[in-house]
Amino acid sequence: MENLKVYIITGLSGSGKSTAIQAFEDAQFYCVDNMPMTLVPKFLDLPLDDKHEIKGFVFVMDMRSQAFLKHYASGLSVLQEKGITPVIIFLEASENTLITRFSQTRRQHPLSGQKSLLDSIRAEREMMQPVKRRSDMVIDTTRTNVHELKSEILDLIQGGVDEKSLMKINILSFGFKYGTPADADLVVDMRFLSNPFFVPELKTQDGESKEVREFVLATEEAKGFLEKYLNLLDYLIPLYKKEKKAYLTIGVGCTGGRHRSVVIAREIFEYLNKKDHTPGIIHRDIDRDIKPS
Repeated sequence: MENLKVYIITGLSGSGKSTAIQAFEDAQFYCVDNMPMTLVPKFLDLPLDDKHEIKGFVFVMDMRSQAFLKHYASGLSVLQEKGITPVIIFLEASENTLITRFSQTRRQHPLSGQKSLLDSIRAEREMMQPVKRRSDMVIDTTRTNVHELKSEILDLIQGGVDEKSLMKINILSFGFKYGTPADADLVVDMRFLSNPFFVPELKTQDGESKEVREFVLATEEAKGFLEKYLNLLDYLIPLYKKEKKAYLTIGVGCTGGRHRSVVIAREIFEYLNKKDHTPGIIHRDIDRDIKPS
């Protein structure tokens, strides 16, 4: 547990705990939902092979567990005896907001039974008052959307989080004739560039070869495009990070996905890598046009 933080997310049903845990997952925390308090100390004693890769642990616990209130205070005492002081984040929202959210999701309130939804919300709010009083942070999500709540949670993480770890950038080259990738956030079309496919000595090579790269990048059109597009990415990437976007996939297409798109995708990758964005690169269709001899 050395240097690893422990957070407990709790609060009213429908207040946004699922969104909060997603924010922690994006920040490379090990997250467990609906964890009984009595199991937390035992869980933290377990050896984890990837412990060096995570920033801490997050446990979500609430009224879904019938024994939650019974064991909550004693469980915190056990953790403190072990030298662990978790940061407790309590989420809540107004009655009308919670009613609307339950109506939209059609979920049952954990205290529902013979009670109406409103009575269940009020009963839970009253029962959770001791938990709220012991919390380190109280967040009212009444007027907060999913993206705003994620941003607020990330801002509250003690010690800060390196922005680079919060958004994974992938460069994906592809061929339009095989379909536009569904997961691409940005798509750019390279079919305006001269096609090495029609150059006999280049046709059987791909965009990772020296000869094809030199052919594609020698044109003024390619040079002008890269200058403008890389400037655009320099502008957009910080804005996507500001919105706490987890993934950004940049699709680069040409006809078959073997020559032009591969070259330009590689140039974008190398540029962003030098900018310390640590992107990934995939050439989806680079081998699709290979014909058996």
